[in-house]
Amino acid sequence: MPARTSTRYVALLRAINVGGHVVKMDVLRKHFAKMGFANVETFIASGNVLFDATEPAAELEERIAFELERVLGYPVGTFVRTTAEIAAVVRHEPFPVDVIDPAMHALYIGFLGSRPSAETVRNVVALRTPVDELCIHKRELYWGCRVTYSQTQVKGPALARALGMEMTVRSITTVRKLSAILSSTPRVSKK
Repeated sequence: MPARTSTRYVALLRAINVGGHVVKMDVLRKHFAKMGFANVETFIASGNVLFDATEPAAELEERIAFELERVLGYPVGTFVRTTAEIAAVVRHEPFPVDVIDPAMHALYIGFLGSRPSAETVRNVVALRTPVDELCIHKRELYWGCRVTYSQTQVKGPALARALGMEMTVRSITTVRKLSAILSSTPRVSKK
């Protein structure tokens, strides 16, 4: 039987270093290494873990979430994406420049566990405000803000109700940096 090819992934974790759940990045790297992943790296202290694995992303999400809850003692939302998926998120232009100008406005990406239904998309887009634009493309929510994130008029509980599923949010700046790291020079497996 031929060896399975390793794929480079990023796990975007929810509930890491927020709400009193402090996890050092070296500890998080060790947990991922103990799960058998190779070339484990973290990027900033908000729960972004890059690693190599041979399993499909859906299996990884389930396994990582289970293991992290076991070792940390609380549920950790886990959203796994490939290098190509993160690059596609960066390339996607959800709003015309005259609506959300990347040079002037903030853009946040909400990573979802699955593709939402058409009804869910309508419910989320209906939350638009004079300062907030919302768009869902595939398994990502694009949230353009004409003000700072803390001044947004979209409230978390309303968005959670409209989505009906977990999400973790990153700024487009963070996602761009993750994409650059993921697509940099191929690594030799250190498993």
